[in-house]
Amino acid sequence: MKKYIFKRVLLGLLVLAGVVTITFFLTRVLPSNPAAQWVGPRATKEQIEAATVELGLDKPLLVQFQKYTTDLLHGNLGVSLRTKQPVLNELKSYIPPTLELVIISTILAVMIGIPLGLYSAKKKDKLLDHFCRFFSVGAVSLPTFWVALFLQLIFYRWLQLLPLGGQLDAKLKLLYSIPKFTGLLTVDTLISGNMKLFFDAAKHIVLPAVTISLYPIGLVARMTRSALLEILGEDYIKAARSYGLKENLVLWKYALKNSLGTTATVLALSIGYTLVNTFLVEAIFNWPGIGNYISTAVMSMDYPAIIGVTLFSACSYVILNLLADIIIAIDPRVRV
Repeated sequence: MKKYIFKRVLLGLLVLAGVVTITFFLTRVLPSNPAAQWVGPRATKEQIEAATVELGLDKPLLVQFQKYTTDLLHGNLGVSLRTKQPVLNELKSYIPPTLELVIISTILAVMIGIPLGLYSAKKKDKLLDHFCRFFSVGAVSLPTFWVALFLQLIFYRWLQLLPLGGQLDAKLKLLYSIPKFTGLLTVDTLISGNMKLFFDAAKHIVLPAVTISLYPIGLVARMTRSALLEILGEDYIKAARSYGLKENLVLWKYALKNSLGTTATVLALSIGYTLVNTFLVEAIFNWPGIGNYISTAVMSMDYPAIIGVTLFSACSYVILNLLADIIIAIDPRVRV
């Protein structure tokens, strides 16, 4: 197992090195002038030249790349051209709100997607199976921005049950100090014991979390069903049934356990996808997360911020893939 994990870690480091190299050189060929962005729209030619020297843009690309990788190894992602703040500090403030959405969507994917796929496989070609397949295909296929607008129309405009967007009601922001322990608002308000803030934060997170969770729910349900249909035909399942074991015991204890490798891989990839592809949902719900940050960085050609988010997403994918590989490697046949 140690050898297996070591190989996966090395492959992950190679992927990160490739991402750093490709992203760095791609951002340097974009049609923009970082020095002009740094000094502002009314800068003189002399100010732009001074900024070029200050940012090290007058040096050869290889020298710039060497300096960037050295800074990166020391935990320095550079400074945003738009806000003049360290990119790492900005990521620390924007990642937790997105992470909060992703955690809730992952919990929903596990709690809904796995049972949905399991009972769909159990009732193959019956009404429940048709419904589950229809739901899972629809959940994966529907555009997230359309789902977000549709949910807003129903639960805010028609039913008036849930807020339109944001993390907290504006009045509560003025009346109470917002606790900051973990950066996850629902967790922080619960820790602080302010239940009024907690319930308001929980109401605000329902619609964006449900919108984001639809894709992983559908994906997990489909993969669980496909894996179980193959497993349910194996000899050891037939033997378990012949011993007179209850069907639910056979499904949950024996069949599902051997399908979790495929499900874990798909779930890990869907978490990585969700983590960095929430900008449309965050824009619609006015959610201050990483998606909102990267969309603003792209519009303003803020390449240090773009590289920072790209590295964060690459690290997320590598770590999640590593966790999925470790889960799969519990089966000794995979390690061999």
